[in-house]
Amino acid sequence: MGNKLICMAKRNSIRENNVGSRSKRNGEKSSKRRSLMEEELLHRQALSMAIQQHQLSQRFEGSMSRRIGSTSSRRRNNNFSDSFSTSTKQLPEFLENIKTKKIVLIHGEGFGAWCWYKTIALLEETGLNPVALDLTGSGIDLTDTKDVTSLADYSKPLVDYLENLQGDEQAILVGHSGGGACISYALEHFPEKVSKAVFLCATMVSNEQRPFDVFAEQLGSAELFMQESKFLIHGNGKDKPPTGFMFEKQQMHGLYFNQSPTKDVALAMVSMRPIPLGPMMEKLSLTPEKYGTSRRFYIQTLEDHALSPDVQEKLVRENPPEGVFKIKGSDHCPFFAKPQSLHKILLEIAQIP
Repeated sequence: MGNKLICMAKRNSIRENNVGSRSKRNGEKSSKRRSLMEEELLHRQALSMAIQQHQLSQRFEGSMSRRIGSTSSRRRNNNFSDSFSTSTKQLPEFLENIKTKKIVLIHGEGFGAWCWYKTIALLEETGLNPVALDLTGSGIDLTDTKDVTSLADYSKPLVDYLENLQGDEQAILVGHSGGGACISYALEHFPEKVSKAVFLCATMVSNEQRPFDVFAEQLGSAELFMQESKFLIHGNGKDKPPTGFMFEKQQMHGLYFNQSPTKDVALAMVSMRPIPLGPMMEKLSLTPEKYGTSRRFYIQTLEDHALSPDVQEKLVRENPPEGVFKIKGSDHCPFFAKPQSLHKILLEIAQIP
């Protein structure tokens, strides 16, 4: 009888322990579920806040524009705003106002076609046909910098593209920074192939001026730079003239990316290539009969450390374009810092008759 009582007590104790264990496990599972639910809720809240912040930034990421030689700026801006906010059903009608839908994007010194990824996506979503080119020795073009000795060498991909346009087909050219010299070269040699040229905080040089001269405020005179700069590359040997230059990361960040998102800066830091010196030091020969007949537009960036707003304003005064636009809060890389503002301005320029 005693043994039976002992066995029953053990069984009851085991049963109680099992019940307690199950209860504990259930409690742990419930706690984990609550934790996961709370984590999911926090994630959704964070995502919602991020989306709201993004929408607000898009709403207030404004651009200020002014026109030279035009009294219809406000009317054009109003038309543009209405067009930009139209639904996809109205998109074909919007595109009918744009005669030239091919937009060729030309990167600046050290960059490549990769830098236009946001602009390409926005233009394609609008229904236009953007093309980003790697200039010789840039991006994924494997040509060594030392072999790019002239503006003709550097601009060859753009020249090839324009030569392959069929019949009276034209394109809108957009040149960033040093890429402005390339589109000036194209305007002189293929004026009939270019409907409009957009200089994006770019080297819009005058006749017999070097692209490098535009950066003299930041880099010093060309002669001094060639003698003393620590950024020079001697591709043909130390005893030969320099063939290119490459800024250190700290200098690049300060000059180009003072307003750009961290992720885009990281992309640039692993993608930038040495800059061929020959094209930057070459004087352009620009004639009134060819270059002078082109339709040029300039986009200024107001927080630019590489090409200051004062220098950009001087370029516009000395070589007046048809229209001038300004992007507030942008560094030297508006395709990173203010992609929506840049996109809106490009659309407005594309629609100008």
